[in-house]
Amino acid sequence: MNKQDGIILEVHRFPSPNPNVELSEITYFSNGLRVKGLLAQPSIKGNYDGFLYLRGGIKNVGKVRPSRIAQFASEGFIVFAPYYRGNQGGEGNEDFAGEDREDAFAAYMLLKSLPAVGPIHIFGFSRGGVMALLTGLKFPEAASIVTWGGVSDMTLTYEERKDLRKMMKRVIGGTPGKYPERYEERTPLYELERLVAPVLIIHGVNDQNVSVEHAYKLERRLKMLNKNVECWYFDEFTHYFPPVTNRKIVKDLTQWMKNQIKR
Repeated sequence: MNKQDGIILEVHRFPSPNPNVELSEITYFSNGLRVKGLLAQPSIKGNYDGFLYLRGGIKNVGKVRPSRIAQFASEGFIVFAPYYRGNQGGEGNEDFAGEDREDAFAAYMLLKSLPAVGPIHIFGFSRGGVMALLTGLKFPEAASIVTWGGVSDMTLTYEERKDLRKMMKRVIGGTPGKYPERYEERTPLYELERLVAPVLIIHGVNDQNVSVEHAYKLERRLKMLNKNVECWYFDEFTHYFPPVTNRKIVKDLTQWMKNQIKR
């Protein structure tokens, strides 16, 4: 990491879908690149826990949604969601949990630098699951980690998602058969001995985008290492949960985060 990582370069107000939440688009430094992301803060000024939101997908798939970020902020958090390098006017090229993990690390530093931010929680959805775990390994002081429908094993993603293979070969530089070490580097399962923060795993058992096997693998490994892990599995759901359930889980998971602080 560079000394400049996480330094804010530009701030632009962004229209908010929620009257109780203010949004800003931020340009910040990550590895010498100008990267962008979305910051959401409750309108009532005060000190709040930080919430690092790590999106899924790549490029235009799984883009950061203002309404989603505002939803988490309205639960009493200051939320920052990096777009990752190369997206929405940011410099560089995304490489699916390779060097673009630095954008998540720098985003954590950015949150940490904000005077109103207390302890920081890390949240990852889909591909953001590996980003969240990698960030938790980098910052052992993180208050908690939540992975929702999260990837935990990059080789498994390659095997499951035939539609992503071309992209993965391009950005990772080959197949897991040819370059197993490149896929292992992007798979936090092998480094969980160093993880300190409590982990919450949320997964739909019928998920076709990121199979529930990712969650089971992560759970097994964390339990084997006697780490603090809780799992919420939903037999009836896929990668996307119905709106009513989704809202309830947002409330429940943010409450879970706050409870980790109380401990």
